[in-house]
Amino acid sequence: MTFIHDEPDRFAAAALEGFCDAHPRLVHHVRGGAVRATQTPPGKVALVIGGGSGHYPAFAGYVGAGFADATVAGDVFASPSTQSVARICRLAHKGGGVLLGFGNYAGDVLNFGAAAERLRGEGIDVRILAVTDDVASAPAETPELRRGVAGDVPVFKIAGAGAEAGLSLDEVERLSRHANRRTVSLGIAFSGCRLPGADGPLFTVERNRVAVGLGIHGEPGIREEAAMPAAKLAELLVAPLLAERPDGAGNRVAAILNGLGATKYEELFVLWGHVARLLRAEGLTLVEPEVGEFVTSLDMAGCSLTLTWLDDELEPLWCAPADTAAFKRGTIAPAARAPAPSEEEETVSFAPAGEPSRMAAVRAVSILENIAAALAEAEDELGLLDAVAGDGDHGHGMRRGSVAALSAARKALDAGAGAGSVLSHAGDGWADTAGGTSGAIWGLILRAFGTKLGDRDAPDAARIGEGARAALDAVTALGGARPGDKTLVDALVPLVEAFCARIQAGDDLRTAWQAGADAATRAADETAKLRPRLGRARPLAEKSLGHPDPGAVSLALCARTAAEALGAKAEGKA
Repeated sequence: MTFIHDEPDRFAAAALEGFCDAHPRLVHHVRGGAVRATQTPPGKVALVIGGGSGHYPAFAGYVGAGFADATVAGDVFASPSTQSVARICRLAHKGGGVLLGFGNYAGDVLNFGAAAERLRGEGIDVRILAVTDDVASAPAETPELRRGVAGDVPVFKIAGAGAEAGLSLDEVERLSRHANRRTVSLGIAFSGCRLPGADGPLFTVERNRVAVGLGIHGEPGIREEAAMPAAKLAELLVAPLLAERPDGAGNRVAAILNGLGATKYEELFVLWGHVARLLRAEGLTLVEPEVGEFVTSLDMAGCSLTLTWLDDELEPLWCAPADTAAFKRGTIAPAARAPAPSEEEETVSFAPAGEPSRMAAVRAVSILENIAAALAEAEDELGLLDAVAGDGDHGHGMRRGSVAALSAARKALDAGAGAGSVLSHAGDGWADTAGGTSGAIWGLILRAFGTKLGDRDAPDAARIGEGARAALDAVTALGGARPGDKTLVDALVPLVEAFCARIQAGDDLRTAWQAGADAATRAADETAKLRPRLGRARPLAEKSLGHPDPGAVSLALCARTAAEALGAKAEGKA
């Protein structure tokens, strides 16, 4: 249980602030993350890593010489926002380009990917590295679907050492991808973790049982087995990893036995003795093995084993010196301290908007008010639905995101923005506060709508239809989800198609939107029959069967709420 906290919503931010205050020699605190506090040479490749909080020492503990240049921290188990990723990359960039590293989770893929697109548009060369080491989350034939566990550590360490050595961005990217292909992990848990302020754990493991194949965001294992002695646990962890030995791999491996937050080091050492014996019996040489906490999951009781098959390129980088709060190896010559980065205060200003668009902006803010109220009321229900095969935070994230979107929209309206800028600003507010997959998606939806609506004229039904199409295109292009994957897209596609079809048939906005909302609601209900093919719920497909997708359900709720607001407006009630 997480005992020490103030406001649960501030837990991640407060922990980051405390970490940076405790390690001023190594890091500077910046909004939403941390950057290296020592000087780095111009032209050096910047390794920026990150993800949700709750995993310390990942990711802030790995910022320092020989490792990462900066980290971006989201809320607990939630991806950092697109804006945060882009902002911290700009601070870390020294002219040699940026390698963005993260675990392969949907929210991180969306937010880091969107940030990379923004930065490339600004002329910064950015490459993406999604770590895919968890053998329990997808078959070997589809490694791109695997999520990241503690394999982040060797992959990022190798990338950071390459960047520290002055290698080019092309070479750092190549080596990190090579390391990722040769890295595999498997985790087990004896109990679930509990979010700060939560009444219970995200999942439970029955007494005298062990969950196999857990996820570090509080996802339960893919199966349970009877409790067993340490020697048998070692066999359980080692055998699946040895089965995925890469073709042509030698006999030298980096090994990490990782505690997930509530497992004592003495327990890990007991287990390590058996793990090391099994690996050596297979003829493997263990190169700088690590035992301890490296990627945790709050207070989860359990552990994971990671193996990276080394070669003549990877081994020197794995063994290279590093100096961070959580990972120290060898000796690094002291470097001059870098000044704390200057972060410009964000100001809200907009070009003059046409009066018709201003009137539409007022209506948009009113609809966002209704949506925020509806999501607040549905928070617990959405959370319970998400907990079936996820971490149970969907309702919380949607409430926080919608409140932030409403606040941002009001500020934009007060600053004279038209409908397009109000919605775009609302999208940034939603994404920046909610983080995670849903935050990224709703940021894309609102920003796409805003871009199409513009700030001059009153948006008619046809223009709003263009915005709906743009929103759907943005979500599917960046997130990769398609109908049938059991995601929000399963409700978004019928919403857009039904709405646009009714517009083309000559219906008014209110009638057409109601048709779209009805189609989205039916489609959301139908997702109960689907097995997830993407996201955190995919490894737990059987548990998800019979329950609708929470993202599709919340999208349909927002669509119905907007339809009600349009109806009330048409009847003169608002």
